[in-house]
Formats: sequence, structure tokens, C-alpha cells
Amino acid sequence: MNVLIPTDFSDNAWNAKVYAVSLLKKQWVTFHLVHVKDFVSVETGPEIHGSGVLFTAPNKATAKTQLLKLQERITAHQVGANHRFETAIEHGSFIKGIRSQVAEHRIDLIIMGTKGASGIKKYTLGSNTGDVITKVKCPVLVIPEQAVYEVPKDIAFPTDFNLLYKKRIIATLKTALKLHHSFLHIVQMGSNTLPINDIQAKNKDFLAHSLGNIQHDFHSCNSTNMEEAIQQFVDKKQINMIAMVAKNLNFFQRILFKPSAKTISYHTKIPFLVLHE
Repeated sequence: MNVLIPTDFSDNAWNAKVYAVSLLKKQWVTFHLVHVKDFVSVETGPEIHGSGVLFTAPNKATAKTQLLKLQERITAHQVGANHRFETAIEHGSFIKGIRSQVAEHRIDLIIMGTKGASGIKKYTLGSNTGDVITKVKCPVLVIPEQAVYEVPKDIAFPTDFNLLYKKRIIATLKTALKLHHSFLHIVQMGSNTLPINDIQAKNKDFLAHSLGNIQHDFHSCNSTNMEEAIQQFVDKKQINMIAMVAKNLNFFQRILFKPSAKTISYHTKIPFLVLHE
């Protein structure tokens, strides 16, 4: 398994590495630690794009030294013989560098923090994380700044059943579930009490059939406030991870990019697994 971990040497990036090593403790993994040099970090809000803060990257020699120190630090963090680490420095735009690594090393999963070194507090995601989620066709596990690793025994999967999930999405989801024999809670989100239509019913049946012997159940959540509904479900079921499909932009914007109310905290503590077709 090849896992890409972008780093800007921030605390949030370090937390993502610790989570990654813990999550994949029993798997044979090559972790690719990459630092993208001289990119512009646009820590914007839900729109992701806009003017922002220039990230002043260290020079190449300094970056190499920091990567080596980072490799030594993570290796000392209860790493097994089944884990191997490689480092790389990419130049140019952040997304171009990430895509290059994904293609070169046939990356199976990207694991990264929600925010970079600038860490602007009022936004859920920094622009680099938002761009990777929306522009790189590779599964992404996003680790919030306050996330503390615990075995993901219960994973929530919000959906409206309007999409027919393709084989790659279901295969990635099943792989994640099998890592720790997780239970999948499929949550139908909606703002009304109308029964699902024929297309939704077929998509629901297809998903259930495709999961095979994976433990799962179905829930309905009829609420006009999706963020509060997710928070209540996370608390009630003690959810350890939320899985979402990148193609469902409506869910993405509301659940991952925009939660801001003080009563909503799942985005600061619960990892998000983003699935791509």
C-alpha cells in the first residue's frame, strides 16, 4: 500500500502523520512524505479560492533537513517493520506536486491535516486540503487538528441515494471498513418526510448488495439543518470517522466546508474519508 502524506512541518501535519501510522499499524505500507516548495497557500473559506497568505517555504537544503528529521521523528513513534518511509520535495504549484506524486508512486490514499502552517481559525479547511479533495482523483483521509486516534469501529456514510456509486468508490469504502472490521452506518439525509423514489430505492439496494458481508445498517435523518443532524448522529452513535463521496458537492459544501456554529464540533475532531470515482 502506498500512502502520500503532504507536510508543511506544522503541528496539524504532524498530527495527520501520527494518525496515519496508528490507523495502518498492521498494514504493509510505504509512506511517502512530500513537501511542496514555493507554493501559494490560499487559506480561504468555503469557496476555497481567493487571495490569501503567501507561504514562505524553506530553501531546498533546509527542507531536505526538515524532512529527514521528520522521518526520524515518525520512525521513533512506534513504527513497525511493516512501515517504510520515503521523502520527496516537489516544486511549483501544490496541486501539481501532489498529482505528480500520486502518479509516480501509484498512491492508494492521501492522508493530510485540515489546515496548514497559517492555520486561520475561522475556516474549517485550508485551501490546500480543499484543493486536494476537489481536484486530485485519489481517496483522501482528512485529519482535523484536534483528532486523537481511536480505532474507527463506527463509520458514518451520509447520502441521499441520488447517486449510483461506482465500483471504485465501493471498493475503497470496503477496504477502509475491513482494516478494523468497522461497522458502517448509512445515513439518509433529507429535509422532508417523503418516501424515497424508485431511483433512490434502486441505488440503496445496490449499495446494500455491494457491501456484501460488511456489517452495516440504515438510518434516516430528516432535518433542514444537516450540520446539526450530523453532529447529533456522531454523538449518539459515537462515530469515529465520516466517509463521503467527492462527487456529491452539496453534501461536501454543507458538511465539510461550512459548519461554523459553536454547537458543531465534529469537523474539528472526526476524520473524513473522501472517496473518488
